[in-house]
Amino acid sequence: MTTTDLSSRHRPHDPCADPFGERIAQHTCPRRRILGADIRFHSDSEALLALVDAAYGGLPEHRLSLDVPQLRIDLRLARREGRIEMDEPPPVRMHAGAGLLCGVMDACNYAVIAPSRCEALVVVDEDMLLRHSYHVRYELIEFAVFVLASRTQSLVPLHGACIGREGRGVLLLGDSGAGKSTLSLHGWLRGMEFLAEDAVFVQPDRLLATGVGNYLHLKEDAFRFVDDGVREWIRGSPTIRRRSGVEKYEADLRRGPGRLAPTPMKLAGIVLVSAQSAADASRLLAPLPAAAVPAALAADQPYASAQPAWSRFVQACLDIGVYRLDRGRHPDDGVAALLSLLG
Repeated sequence: MTTTDLSSRHRPHDPCADPFGERIAQHTCPRRRILGADIRFHSDSEALLALVDAAYGGLPEHRLSLDVPQLRIDLRLARREGRIEMDEPPPVRMHAGAGLLCGVMDACNYAVIAPSRCEALVVVDEDMLLRHSYHVRYELIEFAVFVLASRTQSLVPLHGACIGREGRGVLLLGDSGAGKSTLSLHGWLRGMEFLAEDAVFVQPDRLLATGVGNYLHLKEDAFRFVDDGVREWIRGSPTIRRRSGVEKYEADLRRGPGRLAPTPMKLAGIVLVSAQSAADASRLLAPLPAAAVPAALAADQPYASAQPAWSRFVQACLDIGVYRLDRGRHPDDGVAALLSLLG
């Protein structure tokens, strides 16, 4: 075999010469400070980097410690043979082993996170990116960001919301449909700072909370108590469809009338939001007995309660107080009760 024959067989574009795609040309987006970590995204797809910008561009940069983790996430575009027709992508299945955490839709759409290496890989096929960009952003890219940032900093990941003012916040927990998003919206409209609506990440010892305040997800019934200007702003937002089948508006808070939390928030209270109407409209907020708190928090947060820092988080919550908030006649009544915890 001649030297010419050998070199032609090993050109970079030849998949036999680079079967794992290690030498694919990549673009790099600017560093993003997300959840207290500096993250650089590298990709062979401008469209995937555009999803990163849609999710994290223009957000306040939170810092949780002097030692800021440096993380890397690679986004790769896969090319599937043929096209698969589907109204909704397959659900993400979780796997773990050999120090890796994986979220897998199918063979061409998955995320692999290596916390010990401070790295993650997200692979998406062209058809999924074109037809289901919301699921790509929300279930693969954001999944990789949340898991990598929380595991490398030992944060407690919570399904909940957080609003506050002047660096102090109230953590809102509770079942889906209890009213966390509505409370967050009305608190924000009343001048409170918005930290996050869907996922909150907390340093367990200091109860310092951070999140991604990019979008607020609202159903049509959230419009009953807002003025025409806010209603018009929300209805101008795109709609998304949750796995449950519920459709919601995805309102971009970076373009809304309120303020995002400029720094992480020190939690001043933990509130379990209830969908039950209050028996006494003047007393919406009631403290939970200390003995009932561990079980109540664990029942509300099954994933977080299995994390190593959970017991420290629960103890810190007991120190500041955990409350139940029943529903008032107007969401502003609930906001007033939350403000009372902030002094």
